[in-house]
Amino acid sequence: MTPPQEGFIASDGDQPAQSASIDSAGLNGVVSTLDTTLPPSATPSSFDSTLTERLPIRFTGSGSEYFRIWIVNLLLTLVTLGLYFPWAKVRRLRYFHGNTLVAGHPLGFHGDPKKMLRGYLLVALLGVLYTVAGSFSPVAGLLAFVIVALLWPALFKSSLQFRMANTSWRGLRFRFKGSTGGAYRALLPLFAPSAVLAAVLAAVPDQAHPPGWFGAAFGSVMGLTLLALPLLLWNLKKYQHDHYAFAQLQTELRAGSGSFYGLCLKSLGVWLLSGLAVGLLMAGGFALLGDGLGDWLRHSGVGAGRRGGIAAAIFVVVLFFAVSLLMQVFARPYFTSRFQNLLWSRTGNKHLRFKSDLRFWPLLRTTLQNWLLMVVTLGLYWPFARVALTRLRLESVGIVSRTHLDALVAQAGQDGDAAGDAAGDFFGIDVGL
Repeated sequence: MTPPQEGFIASDGDQPAQSASIDSAGLNGVVSTLDTTLPPSATPSSFDSTLTERLPIRFTGSGSEYFRIWIVNLLLTLVTLGLYFPWAKVRRLRYFHGNTLVAGHPLGFHGDPKKMLRGYLLVALLGVLYTVAGSFSPVAGLLAFVIVALLWPALFKSSLQFRMANTSWRGLRFRFKGSTGGAYRALLPLFAPSAVLAAVLAAVPDQAHPPGWFGAAFGSVMGLTLLALPLLLWNLKKYQHDHYAFAQLQTELRAGSGSFYGLCLKSLGVWLLSGLAVGLLMAGGFALLGDGLGDWLRHSGVGAGRRGGIAAAIFVVVLFFAVSLLMQVFARPYFTSRFQNLLWSRTGNKHLRFKSDLRFWPLLRTTLQNWLLMVVTLGLYWPFARVALTRLRLESVGIVSRTHLDALVAQAGQDGDAAGDAAGDFFGIDVGL
């Protein structure tokens, strides 16, 4: 057993954090509401240095139940031209939260769809502003982009605050304690590459015939952006995971940017190896079928003249997308599993921590099964796929606690914490971030 990181609970079989975490797509909507870690300055009276309690997370939802919710939400959203979407999202979140059991107690979601509608309309307005401005001139588009970029961190912080304040466990609301300034420090760097590219594009008088230096400038900005992506991702996750709170507990992410770079390099290696393997398999297949395929093309007339050129072009395009898809089959589950494990296994301190053990092969198997069944059912398997993936990812996470949660909940209730973060509920809007 490796020694635990200072300030963290030691647990049996502790391993150095693997490159992994939870992507947005799904677990941050549910599990991020479970982030409960004590800052060093806040020690609850329920802390017990002799206690080590493991709290399981279970998901009890079923695909058939969620299918009924999903199909009704889809139809009503289409009929109302999208206006029903906030109500559909509330129904979905209530179902998934209500079926997520932490130590046997379900989460709750209490969001107001009217406030969420306000947030979505605001985002739609910003999107229209940017699109219309860009159609007039590059300068107007750049100005609109700057306005959106300046507003987005505040909206992001408000969205997190709203989501946490409207999520509860055992009657107590979660909170998000990040500052607006912290949101700007976390998100504005993400807009920097796009802002530079927009400024460079605005400086080009004839965009149909850009000068020679434009290609070099574009390539340089894109290269620097790719190199900085792990750092930008770490900066964003650090802001999120340092500021979730429940009762007297607040989260803390103890993972450096170097671990994010390591994860991205390993994922890139898996992606390249997947591409190499796919290429070798296809080359072997063409070698085996070469003569037979050539004879078929000659006798069918497909390989002759203009028709042959069109067929070849279509074949190349289909082959390109097929190879790209097959490369993602291994790379994406690898990144997802390692990212979840890295992020959540490093969230915690000596009072309470998370432990994630999402395995690559079960995730790959579930992903392939979901894709295959969604293709066969023309997309109708989507609710079942979402439930299966949510169960796998949630149940791979556990909580190790050295604090009596019953006493913590009772004390927080006496302190009036059950009302949650009133500021987040009143001012916060959910913009779907």
